[in-house]
Amino acid sequence: MALCGKFLALFLIHTCLLLSLCSAADPFVSYDFEVSYITASPLGVPQQVSPVDLSPFAFLFYISNSFYTTFSGSFHVIAINGKFPGPTINVTTNNNVAINVRNKLDENLLIHWSGIQQRRSSWQDGLPGTNCPIPPRWNWTYQFQVKDQIGSFFYFPSLHMQRASGGFGSFIINNRAIIPIPFDTPHGDIVILIGDWYKRNHTALRKALDAGKDLGMPDGVLINGKGPYQYNATLVPDGIDYETIEVQPGKTYRLRVHNVGTSTSLNFRIQSHNLLLAESEGSYTVQQNYTSLDIHVGQSYSFLVTMDQNASTDYYIVASARFVNESQWKRVTGVGILHYTNSKGKAKGPLPDAPNDEFDKTFSMNQARSIRWNVSASGARPNPQGSFRYGSINVTDVYVLKNKPLVTINGKRRATLSGISFVNPATPIRLADQFKVKGVYKLDFPNRPLTGSSKMETSVINGTYRGFMEVILQNNDTKMQSYHLSGYAVFVVGMDYGEWTENSRGTYNKWDGIARSTVQVYPGAWTAILVSLDNVGVWNLRTENLDSWYLGQETYVRIVNPEDTNKTELPVPDNALFCGALGKFQKPQDISFAVSIIGNRSKLFFTLLMAVCALMFVFG
Repeated sequence: MALCGKFLALFLIHTCLLLSLCSAADPFVSYDFEVSYITASPLGVPQQVSPVDLSPFAFLFYISNSFYTTFSGSFHVIAINGKFPGPTINVTTNNNVAINVRNKLDENLLIHWSGIQQRRSSWQDGLPGTNCPIPPRWNWTYQFQVKDQIGSFFYFPSLHMQRASGGFGSFIINNRAIIPIPFDTPHGDIVILIGDWYKRNHTALRKALDAGKDLGMPDGVLINGKGPYQYNATLVPDGIDYETIEVQPGKTYRLRVHNVGTSTSLNFRIQSHNLLLAESEGSYTVQQNYTSLDIHVGQSYSFLVTMDQNASTDYYIVASARFVNESQWKRVTGVGILHYTNSKGKAKGPLPDAPNDEFDKTFSMNQARSIRWNVSASGARPNPQGSFRYGSINVTDVYVLKNKPLVTINGKRRATLSGISFVNPATPIRLADQFKVKGVYKLDFPNRPLTGSSKMETSVINGTYRGFMEVILQNNDTKMQSYHLSGYAVFVVGMDYGEWTENSRGTYNKWDGIARSTVQVYPGAWTAILVSLDNVGVWNLRTENLDSWYLGQETYVRIVNPEDTNKTELPVPDNALFCGALGKFQKPQDISFAVSIIGNRSKLFFTLLMAVCALMFVFG
């Protein structure tokens, strides 16, 4: 029996090592994602797609799943594990997270973890500049650590405008018990995903953009993947499934609200309730009450909402378009229901008013300026966030990035950033560096906008490791834009209308500017951000507006540690996919026997443990 005991101990140790359960002090959390198309009608009609837009593989897929449909429409909504929106990822800071993604779409797939600062590992970022795509019918496991972050984020498919057809979900990082939060623990946690929605599939939207057309007005605004409550029989047809959120009277809830849409800024509000802003994309804010807040594409906020009304009726939850012609856009307003458990009737009356600032374009900007960092609250680490005095750090690099209306380059309608329309290379930039593939990109992105003709290039910003970069985002278009930098939180230090100049620095907030990953830039205005380049890798800087992003309004920031060390970046993962010039290294995946070791960790461990117990019984 002693021998058997030793055997058991050795077996458990080796099994632990095999399954990476003992590889670090921080625990593992694993998820399995099966990404597929499902039947869904968020606005009361099947999701529209024309078979002529599909690849041959997709056409066969379409036919095999459409016996009861006609060629006039299909059901191409992207779901995860059969759900739209996808499941919430709920982890604790410092957790090691493994997410096995099985691609059951008819096209390549990557999942991007928006706002998650993957320390030392852009390999897991899920963007074409760093990762080869997951081919149809393949699976691939993302594995990263949510290091030193707490807050509200989301994930989405990053290729081919797929986010316009779904595939998104919430990503929550909770605090460890030893790290206090700057408010009483809420009674409940509620995720609200809002976004504009087209009845046309993402493939049809791509085809329109490729043909030089605008996407036009969306067909609606969804709340948690559902259409509007029929608050007005003229504007909203009958029979649409709408979102209902049930709450208990007198309790305070944390509402995590994300704009996961295509290109529309939305104003979020709840009838007769105040929104106490508490957090944004990993930073606790100075707590302030708002009756409504503009949430731009790609942005996330946490509100504390106390259910302090008399419950004589239900209440409207509203997400309406901003910076548009209100009379034309009324039919696309998203409306859900807040239902008290003791409610006495249905919501009634007109929707709560949106900000009336048709002739006052500074209202929304002043609201944005009022969002400030809570420098006295603890972050993911015990030390106060405010101990990082960003305002006293010397700037080492300055980039002025300007966007303007679409231009024509080589006969194609393209979006630009500083006169360059980005072209994603066949070989991802980070892989090209790792395997010394030449000619994939140019490290020559200009620090000031080009003055000549625009051009299509794979041009990348050369970031200085441990430098402190100032980036001015100048929006010379008539549309609202929001910009995102992967791998980082940036300090939003200033914004104003007009052209940025050197004198504009005198208006910067150098003490408690909010730190976040996605910032808005108003039409005809600028936004200034500061960022400490301490995260080695290749990180995407892009507009979050899907149409402009698809047409080339992005670049990457390449940050390399000049010292010969492997401590500042994790090595290329063992399961890395290869494509482009490195495609010859990619081994075929055995579709029939592809198994997610991470995703099935507990089942495998249990099976092996039972086998050991059986051996003990036999030989004991």
